[in-house]
Amino acid sequence: DEEFDELCFEFGLELDEITSEKDIISKEKGEEKAKGASDVVLYKIDVPANRYDLLCLEGLVRGLQVFKERINLPRFEKIIPAEGEGQKLIITEQTAQVRPHAVAAVLRNITFTKDRYDSFIDLQEKLHQNICRKRALVAIGTHDLDTITGPFTFTAKAPSEIKFKPLNQSQEYTASQIMDLYRTDSHLRHYLHLIENKPRYPVIYDSNGVVLSMPPIINGDHTKISLNTRNVFIECTGTDITKAKIVLDIIVTMFSEYCEKPFTVEAVEVVYPNGKTHLYPELAYRTEKVKPEYINKKVGISETPSSLAKLLTRMCLKSHVTENGNHIEVEIPPTRADIIHACDIVEDAAIAYGYNNIQMVIPKTYTIANQLPLNKLAELLRLDLAAAGFTEALTFALCSQEDIADKLGMDISATNAVRIANPKTAEFQVARTTLLPGLLKTIAANRKMPLPLKLFEISDIVVKDPNTDVGARNYRHLCAIYYNKSPGFEIIHGLLDRIMQVLEVPPNEENGYTIKAAEGTAFFPGRCAEVFAKGQSIGKLGVIHPDVITKFELTMPCSVLEINIEPFV
Repeated sequence: DEEFDELCFEFGLELDEITSEKDIISKEKGEEKAKGASDVVLYKIDVPANRYDLLCLEGLVRGLQVFKERINLPRFEKIIPAEGEGQKLIITEQTAQVRPHAVAAVLRNITFTKDRYDSFIDLQEKLHQNICRKRALVAIGTHDLDTITGPFTFTAKAPSEIKFKPLNQSQEYTASQIMDLYRTDSHLRHYLHLIENKPRYPVIYDSNGVVLSMPPIINGDHTKISLNTRNVFIECTGTDITKAKIVLDIIVTMFSEYCEKPFTVEAVEVVYPNGKTHLYPELAYRTEKVKPEYINKKVGISETPSSLAKLLTRMCLKSHVTENGNHIEVEIPPTRADIIHACDIVEDAAIAYGYNNIQMVIPKTYTIANQLPLNKLAELLRLDLAAAGFTEALTFALCSQEDIADKLGMDISATNAVRIANPKTAEFQVARTTLLPGLLKTIAANRKMPLPLKLFEISDIVVKDPNTDVGARNYRHLCAIYYNKSPGFEIIHGLLDRIMQVLEVPPNEENGYTIKAAEGTAFFPGRCAEVFAKGQSIGKLGVIHPDVITKFELTMPCSVLEINIEPFV
């Protein structure tokens, strides 16, 4: 186990945990439920999201074997059938509105076992969740080719016109009935929305009108794969042609090793609505040239070109030195769609070299880090507010529209708040424009605590600002609140004086701070003042209006101070 853990780490993976089905169930549901579950040891391995070729046992084992230099990377071969003998997939123009793209391939004379079959289905599921974005971009269908006859047609029809027997069901349903059938299905209901409201649903037929699948929802039962299946027809339909090609390449490269002629794939001709044709899978190999010194410099090592080529070959990127050692020519196999730029090749060289083997050096640039002045000021103020007997609170930066508008007696349009486009809950609809609601909610949650309650918070608020590149601006606010049987305006006023004292701002009009009577919708009439400092209004203090107190489910009076501290940086 330890050796394998070490190997995974060297290969850039993480062995998350070693467990078993029994352990997992007993952790989640208790020992009772785990009785009878299997004790077979399971390795839970974390695979980076860019490495689609490691998402199944076949690819992972192959990758590790090449890394350990036990095998050479297999060469994948596309077999183009003789004229008139190959399979065809014809795309009709009706699909353009729903899922315009489709690619296909055939695995000939494949031998499945229970484990291989499970791995085959599991890889499709992992790809669906990952690169296919929960089937929104691509949906994969795999079929027993011997149960159907080509050429196949990918079209789109009205839901009522599509009728077939879905996978593992006992009778035929129309497409609309299938939608209703799976609305309660824990697994499939998440995909219904992808085509539900479309006038036509995508569907694939064979030449006899047998339905292969209705992507991205379900395959037909007629073509389902069993352990005895010898020839597999694979189709990927989607809204993103590049992703569809990658998904098809990954599936055929992973499982072609079980074909009679290992690592061979039979091509399928795809006919587009405009009459053009294309053979899939592409299984494209391409070469990139990288300079050895580029790799050495980026990683911080000094290897010879030939040893760098060897490192890359161990990472499934077959490489050799060209031009008297000036370049390394790297062949990128169809399994490595994640190699987009030279830096991806450098990363693989670094992984093969071993991150732990790279010598640590002191950086050539010499800099001294410094605290951001605004944060430094906030930290210092926090200490002084705490010394004044106030307790710090930390509240959410998002809140509901009511909190910053209705409950404070304002209109939402006047707050200039930034809205969240698709909020998950009613509690998180807008970014806060004031810290007051957060503190009032904190008091409401702590009503059982002995009085008085003295709280403060120094955090950012957000308001719209068309003049900034992101359309909004943050301000660092300080808010303090005093909650007791009497309003305690004098305590909050005293706190303001203390804050100004530690900021060394004198109480005068010329170059200090003053307070002037003002009105505020959240404040009691005649008990509200505006604070002016550095020649500008920086906030307000006063006694909270009884209506506001009631709306936040409080019962006692309270007074509050909220100012912007940025002018004092």
